[in-house]
Amino acid sequence: MQQLITTPGQLGEILRRRRKARGISQRELAAKLGVGQARLSTLEVKPEGLTLSRLIALVNLLGLELVVQDKSDASVPKTEW
Repeated sequence: MQQLITTPGQLGEILRRRRKARGISQRELAAKLGVGQARLSTLEVKPEGLTLSRLIALVNLLGLELVVQDKSDASVPKTEW
């Protein structure tokens, strides 16, 4: 799965869906991440509260990778003068 993320809400939804697809409860994932279940619930809804180190740990726990790459020419709007 590869998905372009343009908003924090999209990231939260991807993380939540992946957690559920892997059959992991919020409580179980929160314990592995070192946070409480309520905090994980909040982070799934408002992921802008994630630190970079916690985001990396979370994607690793969910078997995902975080990739940063150049935008393709197709995704960059072209302006005509």
